[in-house]
Amino acid sequence: MRNFTAIYKKTGKWYSAWVEEIPGVNTQGKTLKEAKENLKEALLLTLETNKILTKKDSSSGKTIREPIAVSV
Repeated sequence: MRNFTAIYKKTGKWYSAWVEEIPGVNTQGKTLKEAKENLKEALLLTLETNKILTKKDSSSGKTIREPIAVSV
């Protein structure tokens, strides 16, 4: 399990939502609950897609794959 920072902002009748650490993971919802559900789905889809694309790109040639940790 990984932890990310979700940001929610109400603008008019809608809630915008995005993940602070991963550009491009964003969505919206008419309610805060809907925005939270949509953001989880967007994050999961993005992570899954990135993993598939990385495997595809690294299928040829020597690839090193390892965990990395940083303190912020």
